[in-house]
Amino acid sequence: MRPHTRTSVKNTILASVSLEDLAAMGPFLEPILLRERQVLHEPKKPLEYVYFIESGLVSLRIVAEGSMLETALIGFRGAVGASFLLGGHCSTHQAVVLFPGSAHRIHVDDLRKLMNERAEIREQLSRYVQALSLHCAQMALCGVRHDRDKRIASWLCLASDASASHLLPTTHDYLSSLLGLRRAGVTETLNRFEDKGLIRKARGILQIDERKHLEQWACCCYKLISNAYASTDVAIPAVAPAGQRHPQPL
Repeated sequence: MRPHTRTSVKNTILASVSLEDLAAMGPFLEPILLRERQVLHEPKKPLEYVYFIESGLVSLRIVAEGSMLETALIGFRGAVGASFLLGGHCSTHQAVVLFPGSAHRIHVDDLRKLMNERAEIREQLSRYVQALSLHCAQMALCGVRHDRDKRIASWLCLASDASASHLLPTTHDYLSSLLGLRRAGVTETLNRFEDKGLIRKARGILQIDERKHLEQWACCCYKLISNAYASTDVAIPAVAPAGQRHPQPL
């Protein structure tokens, strides 16, 4: 179903535009499934589509000389590829599906035309891109300024916010590669968090049990990034209890 009404969208950017603008976008939006490890964009390749994420989680990464470092997480409140608003025609990041889900995608040329015709669409996307730019810059600073425990706590909180879930399907190996940390160090930190009752670990799954206490372990970057998204005036729902999801804002 193409989203001509608010009841057919879960992405908060799409849900925030007027019904008239949403109806105008509807014919150009294509619903797709997101598979784990699916690559949506490659660096230095032309941007073809913008993906409005409905569920799941996408990792933005810088890739160079066989190494990679995550710079942002995008979930149901964001759009992958929206950075084309900054004027570039090619992707500067690799965008990879971290948790499977769904999205609506739109061709960049169609979205550019709609933005030229409809100021509200352009304004909502511009606000989001400003927050995403801060997210990327803050994560780069975090990697060189903050210790392992704070960085991992921040990542868990950001992933929980972006996916609206306390259940995060990820592994120690994956976290170590995303954050550029030694696997043994990641395991040590996660064991410490589990001993304190903040999380529970299972095979391929991390469950957050004490979210407020986990936030207290996170570095200041988490609040700065969270507040940046909140300042876009796009409603961000509270995270549901473990295993559940709140209805998305419509």
